Amino acid sequence: MRLTVNGKPREVDAGANCAEVISLVALLAALDVNPRIVAVAINGDVIPKREFETARVREGEAIE
Repeated sequence: MRLTVNGKPREVDAGANCAEVISLVALLAALDVNPRIVAVAINGDVIPKREFETARVREGEAIE
């Protein structure tokens, strides 16, 4: 899956079953980032921590 993470293009392994969509929690795990200590925005929209489990990241999105 191709994403822009903190302003830089990244290729992230989203797994064979969901190459175009991944949960935010799974993305943070793939990036080795502790979800407890970060703030996340997807395409400029800040995601509240309570929504990290349900938020989805799609191919081509920008993550900050």
